Amino acid sequence: MHRRIAIGGFQHETNTFCPLPTVWQDFQTPGAWPGQTNGKAIFETFAGANIPLAGFIDAAAPECDLVPLLWTAAEPAGYVTREAFDRISGEIVLGIAEAGPLDAVYLDLHGAMVTEDHDDGEAELLRRIRAVVGPDLPIAVSLDLHGNLSRAFFERASCVSIYRTYPHLDMAETGARAYRLLSELLERGEPFARAWRQVDYLIPITAQSTMHVPGDRLYAMLPGLEGEGVSSIDIAMGFPPADTPDTGASIFAYGADPKAVDGAVQAMLDALHEAEPAFFDPLIPAREAVCEAMRLSEGATRPVVIADPQDNPGAGGMGDSTGLLRALLDEGVEGAALSMLWDPQTACAAHAAGQGAEIAVSLGGFHPDSGGAAIETSVRVEALSDGTFPFTGPMYGGSTARVGPSACLKIIHDRADIRVVVGSIRCQNADQAMFSAFGIIPASQRILAIKSAVHFLGDYAPIAERVLFAKAPGANPCPIDEIAYTRLRPGIRLGPGGRVFAR
Repeated sequence: MHRRIAIGGFQHETNTFCPLPTVWQDFQTPGAWPGQTNGKAIFETFAGANIPLAGFIDAAAPECDLVPLLWTAAEPAGYVTREAFDRISGEIVLGIAEAGPLDAVYLDLHGAMVTEDHDDGEAELLRRIRAVVGPDLPIAVSLDLHGNLSRAFFERASCVSIYRTYPHLDMAETGARAYRLLSELLERGEPFARAWRQVDYLIPITAQSTMHVPGDRLYAMLPGLEGEGVSSIDIAMGFPPADTPDTGASIFAYGADPKAVDGAVQAMLDALHEAEPAFFDPLIPAREAVCEAMRLSEGATRPVVIADPQDNPGAGGMGDSTGLLRALLDEGVEGAALSMLWDPQTACAAHAAGQGAEIAVSLGGFHPDSGGAAIETSVRVEALSDGTFPFTGPMYGGSTARVGPSACLKIIHDRADIRVVVGSIRCQNADQAMFSAFGIIPASQRILAIKSAVHFLGDYAPIAERVLFAKAPGANPCPIDEIAYTRLRPGIRLGPGGRVFAR
């Protein structure tokens, strides 16, 4: 018998320190991901994409009658406005109410949405849905690895699956796991035994990668804790640049045996406590990172990659910070390329001037208090684009970039040889196409400067001589003990081995 399952998604990773509010229009505007997509258009838009909703559809479609609601996401930024949250939540709730009899609901959420009114946007969305469907209808949720999850969320969701890779290469697979878990729940005909714990220290976002220790080892433990009455167990590492009582890592587990489920969560919690000393923040000052990259690039056959995580638009950075670019210029770097600087004004000026033109520009620096002043310089326009091109890497592959009018600019400088890609829509660089679409072959550069925190590793680590993480100004603060928290829960520690938070 085909089950009727309503499906949809509402994703936002909220950086409460970002000065840019997230408004309704941001959820309508495509960037790295599609803009809001409604109804049956979901099936075509997400076919083949590395997105949880796509994975759920592929796994469920042969067996279920899927009722598509809407899917939408906005680039990480500041608080989601009341209007945006209420409008989108209202559409989802109304769609569920009008869908008729349902066997379940599946939602592709993030887990770190903060609104003007709600510390846990996902918990509030589930509260509104529960008000329509009641306490018993199964609601399955897939989440980003960086979720900050509350008890209210845990109690309102029937089952949860979470990404197990960072970079997030398994997003579609997480959606498929959500369907398998939901299917098991429906077969049971009664709720899972479940357990949840919050970890008592914050983990820097740059230390959370599952490509490095200890994340690789911790996530490798999860399959071994399943079975013997435990159907699923997952870790959310938390999203540090959010000042809420539930910021931080947590563990979820579901299964048939309450004792086994609780034991699995406790075993994972113990492992996270044991791994605490192994988490470290790899940032070094931007000037030092540039000098080290220059040294490493001498005689190297592959590019040295410098990440700019504190200006990562994928975590609420503005994308306009100039600290790393200024360091590259000050050191007279040759053979370097940076992507992507958010600068709609310069992109517009480049298009107006045309390819080959030389123009005076003010690069970036729209938020000098958090990201440094603009760089006044002259550039040659080497390439122009409407900003629409296919992604090719393992994370975004299957999706289309839509970064608006954009350009590759060669900075005219006596001592340096640097190209900068500027775009009109904020987007982190987690894919080599954000260079190659503008005529820059990443593997041919001496130094690549990338506005991303960790996601870039999926596509860039295989071509990199070394990867360095630069500490430059930006709205995505990474060192935990430097973040100006005021609302964390009592007893949580500010980073591995860090001091206990005090208001």
